[in-house]
Amino acid sequence: MRTVTLEGRGEFAEWREAARGLLLDRVEPAAVRWQLAGDGADLFGSVAAPETGPGEARDVVVPKSFMETAEAAICHSDPDRFSLLYRILWRMQAERNLLQIASDGDVAQLVRLVKNVRRDSHKMKAFVRFREVEAVQAGRRRFVAWFEPEHFIVARTAGFFQRRFTDMDWLIATPKGSAAWNGDELRTSREPALRPEAEDETDELWRTYFANIFNPARVKIRAMQSEMPKKYWKNMPEASLIPDLIAGAERRVQEMAAREASQPPAFHERLQAQWRGKEEEDALSDLPPLKRLREEAARCTRCPLHCHATQTVFGEGPADSQIMFVGEQPGDVEDLAGRPFIGPAGKVFDEAAAAAGIDRRQIYVTNAVKHFKYERRGKRRIHMRPDAGEVAHCRWWVAKEIEIIRPRIVVALGATAYLSLTGESRPIAEVRGMPIPMQEDRMLLVTTHPAAILRMPDEDLKVRSLEAFRSDMAGVRRLFDALSAG
Repeated sequence: MRTVTLEGRGEFAEWREAARGLLLDRVEPAAVRWQLAGDGADLFGSVAAPETGPGEARDVVVPKSFMETAEAAICHSDPDRFSLLYRILWRMQAERNLLQIASDGDVAQLVRLVKNVRRDSHKMKAFVRFREVEAVQAGRRRFVAWFEPEHFIVARTAGFFQRRFTDMDWLIATPKGSAAWNGDELRTSREPALRPEAEDETDELWRTYFANIFNPARVKIRAMQSEMPKKYWKNMPEASLIPDLIAGAERRVQEMAAREASQPPAFHERLQAQWRGKEEEDALSDLPPLKRLREEAARCTRCPLHCHATQTVFGEGPADSQIMFVGEQPGDVEDLAGRPFIGPAGKVFDEAAAAAGIDRRQIYVTNAVKHFKYERRGKRRIHMRPDAGEVAHCRWWVAKEIEIIRPRIVVALGATAYLSLTGESRPIAEVRGMPIPMQEDRMLLVTTHPAAILRMPDEDLKVRSLEAFRSDMAGVRRLFDALSAG
């Protein structure tokens, strides 16, 4: 019988070193007795293997998936975790896909340990309450917290707090170790810590916040205690309110019901909605066609883009314009202002139009998609190209704009605009600068979008593209003059 003693405080390296030696010596799991109180060392590969006899293989199979899982499981407080991990490691030398067999008893037990550790880490992130204490370093605030985890998760979870609270000094003390951050270094210890005594005004803020978000009409005590187990209550200032809030829940629900505004029956509500819609429709019918279309588009919910955009950005210009420009979609500036082509790309467009003798006040400008599509990166909203489905949803609005304005020339700025106007997806180079007949003796011209020019990383390419765009705008003017003369 081989006896292995470990410190057993969530330090993966100590078990890893012991298990590697046992495995290289071909010690079966049943012949190992694991006990607490020891120290650890390096990974499966940093310790020299014992000498082997002729023909004896000493290869050790350690899949990466096992290492990641074992690092979590070793943080569990179950005393059988060491033997379980070694037993699985031993079996994996012959059963390399063992971890994929969910029905295996050892694997199921390992999964349970890992889930418990991850759940405990989640609870630590949710239920640690910092209290401010006197600062040691000028300009930085100092906080302490006490938490009582079930498992040895402090070192595993400390990085979360370092990333979240990097601008303050803090200490988290627990019976299973501690973590501290001083603005430069994150230090962790696996030694049991003493509980720091501290209380500040933040405790009262927590209680005020919790009392105001507590909904007595949705109290489910078992569900609440499942998410916020009672063992954590003693270290959370707001938890002192829970018994009284639960006891008074029924009375508060009755008071809320007494204050509830009376609502009409569902049938009456449907009639009122119909009447309101009829009134709005009558009000719109008195407006000029283009303005009425603008008001209708302001309430557009044809695709999900309206959920995140600030507002619909409709076209702009005289209702009798002879030239109509169609871009891709509004940008960040346009979304906030509610007007098309007023951002950086709009400035490039205005300069090129002016150089070509095209008066911005006499033309109509709009977009193939009327809502801003973007993704957030920090505080910035980064443009995302609309997909074909989103373009298809908005084609109805563009077609209506053309029907009302009846321009002689329509200019597609970019591939998205060309797709909206023709239903075809083609490279801009194939159709650029070439007059394309449309219905009612209308001509279509295609050029690049000025926003695409601004996003070009190569300065020489950007200069050449800008010159080509200005040439295309001059071509629009020449075509308009020719059609007007004819």
